[in-house]
Amino acid sequence: MNAGQRFARLVTDAVVRRPALWRLFRRGLRTQFDRLAPVWDEMRSPDAFIPVEAALESVPAEPKRVLDLGTGTGTVAQIVARRFQDSEVVGADISAKMVDAARRKLPAELAERVRFEVADAARLPFADGEFDLVTLANMIPFFDELARVVASGGTVLFSFSVGPETPIWVPPERLERELSRRGFAEFARFSVGKGTALVGRKR
Repeated sequence: MNAGQRFARLVTDAVVRRPALWRLFRRGLRTQFDRLAPVWDEMRSPDAFIPVEAALESVPAEPKRVLDLGTGTGTVAQIVARRFQDSEVVGADISAKMVDAARRKLPAELAERVRFEVADAARLPFADGEFDLVTLANMIPFFDELARVVASGGTVLFSFSVGPETPIWVPPERLERELSRRGFAEFARFSVGKGTALVGRKR
């Protein structure tokens, strides 16, 4: 890993253990992703989001409202919108420059159903139970906020492009443990190439 990737891993490990530490790291990580925004898509491998697509196949019903957290330049938001053609999709990211890039590359045919907002995943500007599906691709989870915004019966989907080698990575055992404490169950794990994904349903 390079220095930026090591920093992302350090922040992930620290914040998953102690979410209150996020306030110490927020600005630094946001600055890092602002800087990467112009080249972000070039840095993604062609198969980076195959685990997302595999996991989406397990979503039991088409969601009405979807939140893609840590949306970056909006690739996963577009994948979800193309798969669920009646869904409204919101992509949220702490980096304003990532959000700008996502808005620029959004194709016209998706513009009525997909929008992007600057938001901090630790304190989301959305109502309780607002989303039927929340996706997080290579994203630090804030479990209390996830549990708050996912509707009863809704689904949360985590994916990591290169599994444990992903700079932002949380082991599936930890994901399941934290989610179980907050009312999630029916977990399913996926492995595609080097990538992994996990899906859980909120009771």
